[in-house]
Amino acid sequence: MNEQARRRPPKPYRRPKKDPVRILAFEALRAVDERDAYANLVLPPLLKKARENDDFDGRDAALATELVYGTLRRQGTYDAIIATCIDRPLREVDPPVLDVLALGAHQLLGTRIPTHAAVSASVELARVVLGDGRAKFVNAVLRKIAQDDLDAWLERVAPPYDEDAEDHLAVVHSHPRWVVSALWDSLGGGRAGIEDLLEADNERPEVTLVARPGRSTAAELLGAVGEESGLPGRWSPYAVRLAEGGEPGAIEAVREGRAGVQDEGSQLVAIALANAPLDGPDERWLDGCAGPGGKAALLAALAAGRGASLLASEKQPHRARLVERALAGNPGPYQVIAADGTRPPWRHGSFDRVLVDVPCSGLGALRRRPEARWRRRPEDLEGFAPLQRALLREALTAVRIGGVVGYATCSPHLAETRVVVEDVLKGRGGPPAEAEWVDARPLMPGVPALGDGPDVQLWPHLHGTDAMYLALLRRTA
Repeated sequence: MNEQARRRPPKPYRRPKKDPVRILAFEALRAVDERDAYANLVLPPLLKKARENDDFDGRDAALATELVYGTLRRQGTYDAIIATCIDRPLREVDPPVLDVLALGAHQLLGTRIPTHAAVSASVELARVVLGDGRAKFVNAVLRKIAQDDLDAWLERVAPPYDEDAEDHLAVVHSHPRWVVSALWDSLGGGRAGIEDLLEADNERPEVTLVARPGRSTAAELLGAVGEESGLPGRWSPYAVRLAEGGEPGAIEAVREGRAGVQDEGSQLVAIALANAPLDGPDERWLDGCAGPGGKAALLAALAAGRGASLLASEKQPHRARLVERALAGNPGPYQVIAADGTRPPWRHGSFDRVLVDVPCSGLGALRRRPEARWRRRPEDLEGFAPLQRALLREALTAVRIGGVVGYATCSPHLAETRVVVEDVLKGRGGPPAEAEWVDARPLMPGVPALGDGPDVQLWPHLHGTDAMYLALLRRTA
């Protein structure tokens, strides 16, 4: 070192700049990782608090939302890229450091944020939440990532499709390999269909409203949001789709409970059960897995229009309270109880229509809960299987002879859909059920690509809905 360099004073310490948008995004990711929280539950209160503190405007909230959801959706892809840029196994990197790296990777590869801004903002975030030492590591890794765009990185980190199709799709479309395999089995067909489905899982879903019959109409909701902010539903007569950035809470009918937020696939399930052909009385309906209450609220409104009553049953008391809130103000008779649908308090043959939207893996809602794809494991399905079969068996005893049961899941996995129904009908694991299939397809008029029936599987890429499944069964004895 020469004399001049030796005399040069050291650079003064510069405090890191606090970026409230990226700090909030980091906090949300940490909550998802540390507490097994869901982003759609964690993010709204964080955004609300930031607005109350005057830290955020609308654009800040939109950027924070994109950073959180975009990073979670593309986590698998970004992990594969980050792994090639570090000198240790990914599992040896502290999770908070990985979150900062993934946030930076998303800004570099998944947004239009300029490269220099994405790197510098991520390094500043690292200085604030990790310290200067690890910020240098973040800087080095992100500068490597910034050398290529996403397509070039995918060429490097994804195996060729012809050598390992499932692993290729898993890396390119950021899904665990077992999920790719399960979705492909359920969907059938070739490469184009599964790629379209996986891409749809990585898109931001629309916010869809439901106008509860007898209490609101789609026309009222469209009038409230305006032509520029709302579109009619694709398939449900009660649905209205909000434009990006639309705020459901600003709509009077939603605030009053006369309308709600509900995916169009869920609406179609409830409508199909309500419209299934029935001989004899149509007076008592049951929602046997009612929490958190969206389908129950729609069923209660439809039942009220026919002079029928709804019993909404939910095992978990706190979820039963959510159901009560959703049904509050319904004009027709209804009752909400906390009860276990596998050991129900009602008598056999008590109901004319029964819905059981059973607990499941949630693989049909990966657009809305992207972190679920990383949280679920194949063995989770084994845990759900006995419960799903027990709930369907009890539903078939709860309905009268000639009555109709709807078995629904927010999963397209065959082990949670048709296999469950066939096992119950054929008596695998119990006595065979005295029931027959009802073709659900005519009960979703205008909806294309419903398959060979008699059950129905909806798809994000084909129908713009969650991947809801519905089987309708009529009790015969």
